[in-house]
This record gives sequence, C-alpha cells and structure tokens, in this order.
Amino acid sequence: MAARWPELIYSSWRPTCDTLHAHTQVLGKLAVLLAPAEPRLAHAALRFTARGWESAPLPAPDGSGAIVALLDLHTLQMRAEHSDGRTVAVPIAPDRPVGSVTREFLAALSHLAGPVPISMLPQEVPWSVALDEDEEHHSCDPASVERYMSAASAAALVLAEFRAPHEGRSTPVSAWWGHFDFSVSLFATTGGGAEVEVAVGWWPGDEKHDDSAFYAYVSPASETFGLARLQPAAARWDAGLGEALLDWEDVRSDADPHASAVSFARSAYSAATGA
Repeated sequence: MAARWPELIYSSWRPTCDTLHAHTQVLGKLAVLLAPAEPRLAHAALRFTARGWESAPLPAPDGSGAIVALLDLHTLQMRAEHSDGRTVAVPIAPDRPVGSVTREFLAALSHLAGPVPISMLPQEVPWSVALDEDEEHHSCDPASVERYMSAASAAALVLAEFRAPHEGRSTPVSAWWGHFDFSVSLFATTGGGAEVEVAVGWWPGDEKHDDSAFYAYVSPASETFGLARLQPAAARWDAGLGEALLDWEDVRSDADPHASAVSFARSAYSAATGA
C-alpha cells in the first residue's frame, strides 16, 4: 500500500515536477495544433496512462496517418508513435534541459510526420521562458518520477471509479498540461432545473499548496457548496482556492485510501446536486 500511495510533497521534488510539467506542455500544444477543435477545449486535453502522459491519436500534419505523442515516465523519454509503426524517441534523462529535449523531439517528429509549428510560450505556469529555450528546467530524478507515477496512477483510478456509474453527461478523465492535474466533470440537473458541472480532480501540489490533493468545485459557483459536509472527515473547504480539498497525506494515511478518495468525490457531487 505504501508503494502505491507514496508521500508526494511538492517542495521535496519541485525541480523534477516542474521539468515534467514543462514537457507535458509540449504534448498539449501538439494536441492544440493538430486535433480537431472541440467545445470547451476538450481537444487540448491529454490522458494519463500506465506509461505516463500522452495525447490521443492526432492527424499527422503531412497526411500520412495518425501519431501519438507521449511522455514515457518508465523509459524517461519523449516519444512519438506513427500509425505505420515508426517511432522516434528522445531521452529526458539524465537531467537534460527542457529546451534541448523540445528542439530535438520536434525535429524528430517533423521528420516522422511533417512540420509541427507549435507555440513555444508556456501557459498557466509561473515561468515564461519559451519551451525551446528553457535551460532552467532540467531535473529528472528517477526515484521522484517513480513516486509520482505511483501516486498519479492511484489518483487516476479514483477519478475513473467516481465517473463510472454516472448515467448523465460527463467528460473522460482528462490530463491538463496547464496546471499539471487530472480531472473529470459530471453534469447534472438540480432540483431547481439548472444544470451544474461538478469537477473533481487531483494535482501534485504547487507553490501555494505543498501537499498533493484531490479537489472538487461546482460551476456555476454555489454559496452553499462550501458549507456542505464532505467525506471523509479530513476533507475541507478552502475559501482561498474556492474548492473543496482532501490532502494526499490524509488519503494515504487512511486504512483504505482508494475508498476514502472516492467517498470525497461522491460527497462533493452530492453536495453540489443534492443527489
């Protein structure tokens, strides 16, 4: 259980966390460039798999088929796979700068599937240097990556179980490269006839919140949501973030961490919808 639900405090692995985050921005920008546009920017979302972060199949810009771009956290590589079987791979370790990896990966991808003129400006992060010029982020500690993979995999399974029984409209479990988080949204009609979106997600912490955590919010915002009683007892409303939170440390210390996190998601949905 400890290996599957490891400690994950942002400040203890910040250099590697921020470097991985920067690499996912490249994947996300490829999705923005190549995927057919969808409402609510759904086409920009990535997904988290047993290998790490990856795109959905994307149309090759040269019309030769489909490609999938991924950050493989087991082999520590940025990779692209073509539907015809060809692949390219660029190592992110040991401690290679994001700028070097980005330039090499996009050059290889262009040879594989055609030109990919993505925007190099990072988004929703506290740094502003262009991705192909980023020499600041270069850490790739394998032990930290392994802990992240274990924690992220456990969190993704929680969100999938929360979503599974919902009979109404919902999103897949999406990996968002802007905030480096996962989330799933369920849509429901309240007793008053209004549709609400209940989003539940997980992120590995940041400068403002050092512990990784599950979160939940409702849209449109509800004044009563923050007053609701959530499960488990450690869950709370954070007025500064405008979200309900359940810290990772409280989850992993529970006798059944998975059930504890699922109960948080379901209690947040009940609080938002009255269901």
